[in-house]
Amino acid sequence: MTSVPKQRVSVIGGGGNVGAATAFSLIAKGVPAEVLVVDVVEKAAEGQALDISDAAFMMPGICRKGTFKEAGQSDVIIVTAGARQQPNEPRSALIDRNYKIIKSIMDSLQPIKQTAKILMVSNPVDVLTDIAQKTSGLPRNQVIGSGTYLDSGRLRNALSEITGVSPTSIHAYMLGEHGDNQFTGWSSARIGGRPLLEHPKMKEVDLDKIYEQIQRKAYVIIEAKGSTYYGIGICAATIAEALLNNTNQVFPIVNYVEKFGCYLSWPAAIGCDGVEQSFDVKLDSDECKKLDAAISAIKEVCSKYN
Repeated sequence: MTSVPKQRVSVIGGGGNVGAATAFSLIAKGVPAEVLVVDVVEKAAEGQALDISDAAFMMPGICRKGTFKEAGQSDVIIVTAGARQQPNEPRSALIDRNYKIIKSIMDSLQPIKQTAKILMVSNPVDVLTDIAQKTSGLPRNQVIGSGTYLDSGRLRNALSEITGVSPTSIHAYMLGEHGDNQFTGWSSARIGGRPLLEHPKMKEVDLDKIYEQIQRKAYVIIEAKGSTYYGIGICAATIAEALLNNTNQVFPIVNYVEKFGCYLSWPAAIGCDGVEQSFDVKLDSDECKKLDAAISAIKEVCSKYN
């Protein structure tokens, strides 16, 4: 019988597309962990776990269906479950429905391992990360969200096509609220230690067009195939891997920033204790206004769920 890895990652909502893509990405990346697929629809969770386990025979990780109680004792708990916005449904109504879902999940996970880290993927991720922290009882540094990590990856891919530089060597972030109030930190973007906007191939580039391209990408995918899941799946798995391996890598994720007094997408180094440190980002006056708008929008909604 194969020995069970000492580390455990549970994916709540693992029966759905995003959850399954996350669980598969953990296995495919070679993360040496026991990956539990957990869902209220147990048959869907079992089917996804069985399918993913077929890919695990050549990897150090293993995958199986799990329970909410088992998930509560995980090292990393990834939450992908949540209600989808219905046609013409106000955002406030969607958040109310998701509040009930997230609270129910956190109640079902109890008692939660004191050293566990919770990674929220469900949207609206800024608000739901705040709700997850309040309802789980874990410290703020141990509850984070995927935030604008995927959006920043899309940005870096677009900039790579323009500059001819690898996306991994381009340091540029989408910041603020994941959604309508996110913005590009152009003034802090760098390539090879130099400001991105000083690169010769960036001189005539329409920055607003790039921003719109990033904002619309998810809608284009959804229109074509119904939903997005591969990109966010690999992002969630990468964040979980950093938490497990204590890498202290910097990601633009949803984390609680003391000086702003709220959760928002902001660069933070993450390791075995969750958020190890958050960073100041150089912004110009226009970007500061966009940041203020994002903070106000997040705080206004979060204040309703104290």
